[in-house]
Formats: sequence, C-alpha cells, structure tokens
Amino acid sequence: MNNIRNFCIIAHIDHGKSTIADGLLEFTHTISKREAKEQLLDSLDLERERGITIKSHAIQMKYESQDGGHYTLNLIDTPGHVDFSYEVSRSLAACEGAILIVDAAQGVEAQTISNLYMAIDAGLEIIPVINKVDLPSAMVDVVSHQIMDLIGCKQEEIILASAKTRLGIDLILEAVVKRVPAPAGDENAPLQALVFDSVFDSYRGAVAYVRIFNGVLKEKDEIRFFINDKKLLAEEVGTLKLGRIKATELKAGNVGYLIAGIKEIHETKVGDTVTHVKNGAEHPLPGYKDILPMVFSGLYPTNTDEYENLREALEKYRLNDSSVSYEPETSVALGFGFRCGFLGMLHMEIVQERLEREFGQSLITTLPNVEYWVYKKNGQKIVVDNPADMPAVGDIEKVEEPYVKAQIVTPSEYVGNLMQLAMDKRGIYKNTTYIDPTRADLSYEFPLSEIIFDFYDKLKSISRGYASFDYEFIGYRESDLVKIDILLNNEKVDALSIIVHEKKSYDWGRKVCSKLKELIPSQMFEIAVQAAIGSKVISRTNIKALRKNVLAKCYGGDISRKRKLLEKQKEGKKRMKQVGNVEIPQEAFLAVLQIED
Repeated sequence: MNNIRNFCIIAHIDHGKSTIADGLLEFTHTISKREAKEQLLDSLDLERERGITIKSHAIQMKYESQDGGHYTLNLIDTPGHVDFSYEVSRSLAACEGAILIVDAAQGVEAQTISNLYMAIDAGLEIIPVINKVDLPSAMVDVVSHQIMDLIGCKQEEIILASAKTRLGIDLILEAVVKRVPAPAGDENAPLQALVFDSVFDSYRGAVAYVRIFNGVLKEKDEIRFFINDKKLLAEEVGTLKLGRIKATELKAGNVGYLIAGIKEIHETKVGDTVTHVKNGAEHPLPGYKDILPMVFSGLYPTNTDEYENLREALEKYRLNDSSVSYEPETSVALGFGFRCGFLGMLHMEIVQERLEREFGQSLITTLPNVEYWVYKKNGQKIVVDNPADMPAVGDIEKVEEPYVKAQIVTPSEYVGNLMQLAMDKRGIYKNTTYIDPTRADLSYEFPLSEIIFDFYDKLKSISRGYASFDYEFIGYRESDLVKIDILLNNEKVDALSIIVHEKKSYDWGRKVCSKLKELIPSQMFEIAVQAAIGSKVISRTNIKALRKNVLAKCYGGDISRKRKLLEKQKEGKKRMKQVGNVEIPQEAFLAVLQIED
C-alpha cells in the first residue's frame, strides 16, 4: 500500500486538464504513441467537441521514480463543470491528492476556486501546476502570486508545465510520488468500498468504479450495497487501464472496477458503499447524497408519432446517466411528451444534444423551470415543477423558490456592468474580494430560476468572454411569484404558461403578446392574444382578421347597401370566431424561449 498513490486533476474548463492527463499516460508508457489521441480520457464525442469532461474516468499507471521506487498511480479524472459538482466531490473522496491546474494566460477562475475548496475540505494534498507557460500571453508571475494567495503555498512548490510540449510532466509525476500521502486503510478490517462512478456495458450490465478503503474485495464474494440493500455476487473485479484488466482481488487503497450483474445503472449510486454480506462493515462511508434534479423542462417529439421512439431513447440514455429523471406528460398544444429533470442548464443541453445526435430524435423543448414549493391556504404543501400544475391564485398562502450562492470571477473593468446584470436578475449582493489588482471575485445570492435561462450568455457577452461563473444550491426562500397564462381566443395554451416574479409579470406578458402577434398567421377571424394572472388580464393584443372586400361589386349607389354587406360580413366573422381553432406554429413556442428580459 505504501507504493500506491491515488490522485485527481482539478481545473477550470479549458485549462488543459485532459491534455495533462494524456501527457502523464504517455510518460508512464501506459499508452504508446500510436494509441495516443488528444483528450484520451474524454470518451464521448460531445466531451471532445465542447472540450469538457462530463463523466468521471479512472486509469492506472505504473511509474518508476528517480530514486528507483516502483509505484502504482491511480488517476481519477473529474468533470469540471458546476452541474456535476456532486460527481466531483465523490471522485475527490476516492483520492489523497489533487493536481491543481491553472492556465498561465487566464489565471484563477471561478470553478478553479470552487473545486479547490472541495478538495481542501476533503483533506487532499494540493500540487499546484501552471499550464501553458509556453504561450506568448502567459503571465507566470501574476498567476503564481494568485495561487500563492489562494492556497498559501511557496513559490518553489508550484510546477511550471506545458501539456502540449510535455514540459514539466516528469516533475508532476515526481511531486505526486513525493507529496501525495499513501492511502490509509486496513486489509484485515471489514470491506468498505466507495462507488465513485458507474458506466453501462451492453453485455455485462452496470460496471461500478470503486475505491477500496478497508478490507479486500475478491471475485465470487457475496456483497451488498448500503443504500438499496441489494445483495449480489461479485462476478469480476479488476483494475482500469485503457480497458478493464481482470484481477483476482482488490485490496485496501486500490482503485478498480466491480461487475456484479447489476441490470440498471441507477442501482449503482455514486457515493454508495459496498461491503460483504457476511462480516460486513456496520456503517457506510460518509458523504452520500441523493442527486436531485434542479432544472425541469418538457421534451416533446416534433412529430407526435415519434413518442414511443423518444421513450425508448430516454430509457437507453438513462442507462448511462442516472441523474436524468423523466415522466410522461401531455400538453394540449404539443401532444405527448416527457417532463425531464436535469442537474443544471449545461446538463440539459448535453442530454438534448445526445438524444438528437446518438438516438436521431428531433425535439421541441419547453421553457426550463425550477421546482417551487407551494403552500396552500388549507395547510397542504405541494411541489410544482410545471407551471400548468400551479394552483389558483386564491388558494395560495405563499410560494418558495430555490436560491443559489454564486461566485463571479471577472476582470475588474467589467464589475459595474456585471453588478447591473445581477440586479436585473434579482441578485442579492454579498461581497467583493480582489484576487489581484485586475481580477475581482463577486459573491451573490440568486433565485435559481433567474440564472438557468440566459444569465450565462449575458455574463459572457458583457465581459467579452472573460468572466467565469459558479454556483451552489443554498435552500428555499419565500418570493412573490405569479403564474402567467397565455390565452388565444379565451383558450389557455398550457405550453406557454410561465411562473415569474410579480415585478416582471407585466413586462413579460406584454412581450409575449407582441411576439405571438408577429408569429401567429392571420385567420379568417380576429384573434385576441391575452396574458393573464388568474382571471385578471394584464396584457392584450389583437391579430387582425383576413377579410374579403365585399364592397368590390358596389359602384356608387346608396350607403345603406354597403352598410348591409359590411354588417353581414361582421356577423359571419363573429360566428366563425366562436367555432374557429387557432393553429400555433412551431416558431411561436421557440420564440418565447428567446424573449429578452
């Protein structure tokens, strides 16, 4: 066990985490030059394209240090994005050390700080690395001081590297061996193994990635999972290199995989503990949390006949990503579809994109929502994630919505404009700290519903792409929220309902009505487009009727003849309005998603 080192790499998106991992794999001859491809651990196409890591990965390397010692290094690659922060925390729990990578040109960013604090909370040894030092725009001294202020290390402890040219990779490996402590644990104690990730294999079922803390896990052992108390037989255990390498046992301190004939991936929950059925551990390892979806949206097939195909696609997708929840729902306007729950906006985009790309689905999405807690006057509390389920205004005592603590790291010249954006989004200002004279770290509390929509895009455009943003959930708070219904000819269109803050309701209602007026084609009768809160109409506009010129055949003559024809036409339009249905084009639903605040 003294020769095992378990470590992970933490960094903000695009600071070179996956490329450094590639360098470590090449240097330790885990992969040959021929097998090497960029971002080797990012196995999904989307991960490569967006340059982000979505799933946690693990890989084992053998390394001979400069003093001749032979070491087994387990690298656990973590997602860098805020939506996957629980997965990051479990991956960190499986390690004793972390390599903190900071881009020499960009400096310390918001997610660097949040993931670093998670690593420090988990008690990991931090090895700071400045990457991309060969760039012409590298600011090595400035970034060194930022890191020293952040973690209180000495200048000589910081390693300068360039993942692209493989500069400094040897120093990183030496630092891992020298500075990261060997895993603690007792091979003779009852088995405790932490599940830090799981993947789905079409032939073997769910494969759990585990870190053994105490005891030994052998093939054919009878095991059980703490959370769902499932008892299973360990069919196969082994270590992870580029593929799975079978072994007879995994001892305390090791990282590897476990196959136990688990049919579905959501039965292997990230953060769960595995132990033996006989003489097992009494308590699970600490830190398990149920991952709850934060953002909800309706997914509907563009063609209603594709509903069954979408159901199949979601079932297959969920085998690989158990954090997506879905249930069937129907909408008068959009037909049959599913109400899906996601961890955040990036997660929602990724799920949609993978469904369209890997499963060939063509989707319409409704406005994203969060989960509201509604307290009714009769003392009942209900959870609402779809505006259509909101009770009538008169029945509601109060409504609570989720709040998040947000951190914005930005060049100081954009602070004023970003503060204005935060005010527009109902942000509560907490404090500002300066990382160095040119970079500020702003702390805010926001309602989650305000930042899931277009906040990130606006933040990037105001700061020309330089600001970075990170948030964590802090709890529910009471708010003045109302549900706006959109009515066409006094008929509610459920897919266009939305829950907004009372102050913004009139503005939103006006904008939606004028947008729909542009997009809904004129009919043979007049259409009233209304926005209403309960029974009170707050905005209205009319779409004029198409009309035939009934006076074309009248040449001069008495006015009463013309009036009679016009009255007759008006009467016909009135009758038509009573029976006419309004077809809402696809663009109208999509346009509501793009309405500016």
